Amino acid sequence: QVQVVESGGGLVQPGGSLRLSCVTSGSALVLYDMAWYRQPPGKQRELVATMTSSGSTNYADSVKGRFTISRDNAKNTVYLQMNSLKPEDTAVYYCKARRLMYAYWGQGTQVTVSS
Repeated sequence: QVQVVESGGGLVQPGGSLRLSCVTSGSALVLYDMAWYRQPPGKQRELVATMTSSGSTNYADSVKGRFTISRDNAKNTVYLQMNSLKPEDTAVYYCKARRLMYAYWGQGTQVTVSS
């Protein structure tokens, strides 16, 4: 069983930055494809960024050039660096670890972008 815990959310002004962290335990992070999702208020959950176990990345068009996903396998941690934040980035952000047919989700961390 893999546990996933997100942190780093909060309130930030438009144009600001935040770095989210996702710590996994129970299995080596290096084995997993990782992803960040978000769920804005009243909307469905959407994919933000992915990073495969080999390091390939992909981003939603809405965050390209502003968000960066990275991982530190030694720390079993995945990060999402978010720059130039906009009010429309307000959402609960979730981390997902996936390997083969198994997927593990965290509880989410709230990001609010507002002046």
